[in-house]
Amino acid sequence: MHILVTNDDGFEAPGLIALANHLDRLGQVVRVAPATEQSARSHALTMNEPLRVHGQGPGRFAVNGTPADCVYIGLHHLCDRRPDVVVSGINRGTNLGGDVHYSGTVAAAREAALAGVPALAVSLDTPSGRRDRDRNWDSAALLAVHVVQMMLANKLPAGALLNLNVPDVPADQLSRLHVTRLGRREYAPRVQVNRDPRGREYYWIGGDHVGFCDEEGTDGYWFSRGHPTLSPLSTDSTALDLVDAVGRWKARPTS
Repeated sequence: MHILVTNDDGFEAPGLIALANHLDRLGQVVRVAPATEQSARSHALTMNEPLRVHGQGPGRFAVNGTPADCVYIGLHHLCDRRPDVVVSGINRGTNLGGDVHYSGTVAAAREAALAGVPALAVSLDTPSGRRDRDRNWDSAALLAVHVVQMMLANKLPAGALLNLNVPDVPADQLSRLHVTRLGRREYAPRVQVNRDPRGREYYWIGGDHVGFCDEEGTDGYWFSRGHPTLSPLSTDSTALDLVDAVGRWKARPTS
């Protein structure tokens, strides 16, 4: 088996290292990851600047680009054969609900799915007060290995990807995995205004997490109750329930 591994936290991130180490027992792992952190870069591709690839050893490449860049150049150039699966993570922090639209981790998996390769995004909850080296990366990696085995045994349809979120607890304390739909995750809107030493304004955007919609069956519902969640996603963003309704609108503007 050939596996391409990437992330959005950077080539030396502990989650990526743990994931690659555990997936190594399933087959040949090629690691293609951003040279520096690229969190919340979503599905950006670098089109107007050169990409540089720095070899870090056999099957290990650091790229000065986004997670989607890494998957693109990995699939179409760096891997000596088409991977059987692409796994992105382990992200530092969950990707639940609407997070999937911003996440570089999820976007990397989506780029693979767009190319017809089965893909999994993996994230670990990282509440404050604990150092990275003390987090349970192995719990997320072990669960990811299990999900990859299930993916390959059951074959995802074209254009599908999976999004796995794991609580930060030892593997033997993980609760039952729930397969869920995406819910709604709410953040407080925030724009913080500051001034630099020359008196010019600059801004920090993004507020704190407020909560999840408490609807049973959603990822936030089960994760907030201590369960790992697995959400099937699709590269087809069509709102199918609106196609007929919008199709009944007038085709041309009236004068």
